Amino acid sequence: MKSATTKLIGLLLSAMLSLSTAQTFADELPKVSIKTNVGEIVVELYPEAAPKTVDNFIKYVKAGQYKGTIFHRVIDNFMIQGGGYDKNMKEKPTGKPIASEAALALEKGVKNDLGTIAMARTEDPNSATAQFFINVRDNDFLNHQPLPAGDPVEFNYRGNMTKAPRKQALIATAGYTPFGKVIKGMDVVEKIKAVETSDSHMMQNVPKKDIIIESATVIK
Repeated sequence: MKSATTKLIGLLLSAMLSLSTAQTFADELPKVSIKTNVGEIVVELYPEAAPKTVDNFIKYVKAGQYKGTIFHRVIDNFMIQGGGYDKNMKEKPTGKPIASEAALALEKGVKNDLGTIAMARTEDPNSATAQFFINVRDNDFLNHQPLPAGDPVEFNYRGNMTKAPRKQALIATAGYTPFGKVIKGMDVVEKIKAVETSDSHMMQNVPKKDIIIESATVIK
């Protein structure tokens, strides 16, 4: 009986230690507060899953890049995108693009799921600079997709199986790099995703009422 009790105490202590370690790890993750004119969003970042991407984002945050920019592309049931344009739809200058880390993020178990923050880019997988988006649903088709051997190769493209030359398939399945997750302010994200949008300045899905990022700061 004594042995069983000792064993149970040991298991409880081990569980408590594991929880404490997990909490300590979470506390050590870098966090960024994004204050908008409709509320605050706080994201925690995952350097192990996307080290260069996290470093790039933090550099822009510390440089004040995002102050005065807007969420310029909002699509309900998909994502909200911002960090690149001011309220006059003038694009802010950026630094050099960074290489995609979508494959590494997937390997580390970080996907474009509901509430994750990821880098926006052009068709070139290695073109991300300052713009980011927050997923408002699980967007599996945005994740990196490992390809089987062969050329041409068959792969899943936005929910449908298709076949293409390997070079083309590598671009289509490169994915978008998720590098963190909203830990506070999902109600604000929900509010933003529901705003009314229209076409503006040759762009689609632009909120009719400006959603302005008033500040972005690294917090402890």
